[in-house]
Amino acid sequence: MPIRVEIVSPEKHHVDRQIDMVVLPGREGQIAAMPGHAPVMLQLSGGVVSLYEADRVVDEFFVSGGFADIGADRCMVLADTVRHIDELDAEAARERLGTLEHQWAQITPSEPSASERLELELQAVRAEIEAGS
Repeated sequence: MPIRVEIVSPEKHHVDRQIDMVVLPGREGQIAAMPGHAPVMLQLSGGVVSLYEADRVVDEFFVSGGFADIGADRCMVLADTVRHIDELDAEAARERLGTLEHQWAQITPSEPSASERLELELQAVRAEIEAGS
């Protein structure tokens, strides 16, 4: 019995298919969603969403963050941005990392919301570099 996986971003509906398992990049680590999974809402970090048929990865997408709503027979990924793994550009991500690190160095302690936002962006760009290399 497969699980239905949908991956959407504000721009478009990227995936709607039946698979055996999806592995998601949670803020607390990776989590696998399979048929029969207990309901859970998961905050995503930047990383790779891997779709499995049997024990084989059949597709991968990079998400920069968002949420996943996991249930017994479905997994809805609501991502900030989504790109197919083949579309990643590690060099462009390295350039963004330099810009973000410069911005990080300019933050003052009186800007906690800016530091939290930049921390998440830095993590996502580092994950993109790793995934695209």
